[in-house]
Amino acid sequence: MTLILTFLGKGGIARTKIAIAAAKLLASQGKRVLLAGLAEPTLPILLDTTLTPDPQEIAPNLQVVQFQASVLLERNWEEVKKLEAQYLRTPIVKDVYGQELVVLPGMDNALALNAIREYDASGNYDVIVYDGTGDASSLRMLGLPESLSWYVRRFRQLFVNSDLGKIIAESPLIQPLISTLFNVNWTADNFSLPTNQVNNFLDKGRAAIADPKRVAAFLVTTPDPIEVASTRYLWGSAQQVGITVGGVILVSSQTGLNVNEEFTPLPVSVVPDSSTGDWQSLIDALPNFAAQAVQAPKPIEIDTHNRQVRLFLPGFDKKQVKLTQYGPEVTVEAGDQRRNISLPPALSGRPVTGAKFQNNYLIISF
Repeated sequence: MTLILTFLGKGGIARTKIAIAAAKLLASQGKRVLLAGLAEPTLPILLDTTLTPDPQEIAPNLQVVQFQASVLLERNWEEVKKLEAQYLRTPIVKDVYGQELVVLPGMDNALALNAIREYDASGNYDVIVYDGTGDASSLRMLGLPESLSWYVRRFRQLFVNSDLGKIIAESPLIQPLISTLFNVNWTADNFSLPTNQVNNFLDKGRAAIADPKRVAAFLVTTPDPIEVASTRYLWGSAQQVGITVGGVILVSSQTGLNVNEEFTPLPVSVVPDSSTGDWQSLIDALPNFAAQAVQAPKPIEIDTHNRQVRLFLPGFDKKQVKLTQYGPEVTVEAGDQRRNISLPPALSGRPVTGAKFQNNYLIISF
């Protein structure tokens, strides 16, 4: 089972240094490690190595890869065309090249997430250290299975419940007409098949994100009050997409600094703001990532006996949170993140009767 480890908070060199040090530490412990970064100069400069879109070994047990959106999309584009040919009688993107779609908003995030998924599924690595942007963009990427599953469920249900969906499903005369006019093999069964496949795929992604043995993030900050506040905001946002935050890494060369109260109950590890190439002092100060992740507060707890859902949302207050309820789901909006909670049968259908903040938890009662 692969652990996917990433870092949130302080941008630029400091966070990337910690990602490199973490990869070196885990590799020295005998774990097979893949350090994955974006197509930016910081990672190859710090490693003093030219990186490629394919993993290359730079030390025993340690491989590095740099994600390039155009390469990733071109490699996956043929699969997209196969899916289109399966469900459309006359494919419309057969003459479109992958490079032409890289400019679509969010495409690089989706491709990076898919690449991580493929390396995870390969079984070649015990740990994947992802050196992403470390901000809300990284969280949106890791939250894609959660957000997309909501849209897929809603889109499918809207179609099935619509008059058009009912006509197509129930009328043996209309379906051939629809197929002719729209040139699509369009039946309720055909529509359900790809959406079911997508839902199963996304459900696996959501389950992985929610498991601290599979995916964990650590916060990186300096003692600067503004940076601490920004990192707390990212902490709460990470909980919104279901990612376990295992601890805090405080980058500072000063002694006697204390930010523990701002991040209670997370453990805080102080690491030196070391110069490039001085890896050992940084490595020695790093925490036990796997152990801290499984001991961290769970992003969500559902208590059917007391009819409560508890969301761990540090960094937010009640004024910053919006609740809406639609059928068996409750949507929680906090900051620029939205979480859709599928209620278990014991709570499904019950209206929200109250919500309050207590010890960094949003407690929703039914």
